[in-house]
Amino acid sequence: MDTVELRALLTEVAAGRVGTDEALARLAAGPLGNGAGFVDLGYARVDTHRGVRTGDPEVVYGAGKTAAETVGIVAALRAARGGGRPPRVTRAGREPVDALLAPWPAAQVADGPGGGGAERLATVAVGQPPPARGRVVVVCAGTSDGPVADEAALTAAASGAGVEVLRDVGVAGLHRLLAVRDVLASADCLVVVAGMEGALPSVIGGLVGVPLVAVPTSVGYGAAFGGLAALLGMLTACAPGIAVCNIDNGFGAGLFAARVARAAGDRLPGAEPAAADGMATGTGGGAGPG
Repeated sequence: MDTVELRALLTEVAAGRVGTDEALARLAAGPLGNGAGFVDLGYARVDTHRGVRTGDPEVVYGAGKTAAETVGIVAALRAARGGGRPPRVTRAGREPVDALLAPWPAAQVADGPGGGGAERLATVAVGQPPPARGRVVVVCAGTSDGPVADEAALTAAASGAGVEVLRDVGVAGLHRLLAVRDVLASADCLVVVAGMEGALPSVIGGLVGVPLVAVPTSVGYGAAFGGLAALLGMLTACAPGIAVCNIDNGFGAGLFAARVARAAGDRLPGAEPAAADGMATGTGGGAGPG
């Protein structure tokens, strides 16, 4: 349950369409969990109240968790969420991903950072995404930056924003970027993903006045220092209005962008929900409920 659902429930109670006992039962089964705002699984205390406090439910960091632990936490989040946003797992290895797809084969999976001999760590959304509010455009400098961009795109869509992804528009061919300037300008928030020297966010920040969160990736040759060069380049960007996330942190950027886009969508009088069908991120099943 998130703040939108909680407001709707309270409105129903105030209008007399839902009784207080039924409302209490919904809250106890959802955000209040065992009465303390969390569900104690022994190995994890699942925060079922976070969606009410922040508007976004708890997201499971998969690295370091067993497949059984991951599935157990997701099951607890699904039980508490009502019709809210789908539970998500970030940085999940192959074994936890397979374990999640067994009970929920329709889960969306976006392969995240990895490669070069390292296992790719995926982001998984288990359930139907909510109606989109506002619009996020994820801009990917090069094909090699794609896994981080996909993590950001799936995160933003599962967090309630409409998403479009622009791929391979890096600074080595500026004509490709100029050809989509109108798409950039129409977004409520941009996520710009780039490795190497990390110049793309500064260039885009000089072309449009849209809120922009930059994500450095670990893509690049020796002196790129695993994304450090891109991170420092973005932190010292000439263009104003740029926020910067950690290296390869597509999840953090996607959630930030979704919050900006949702707020922008809510402020538009009579605004229709933004379409999310521009997002095509990763492998796995469709967006249907598991």
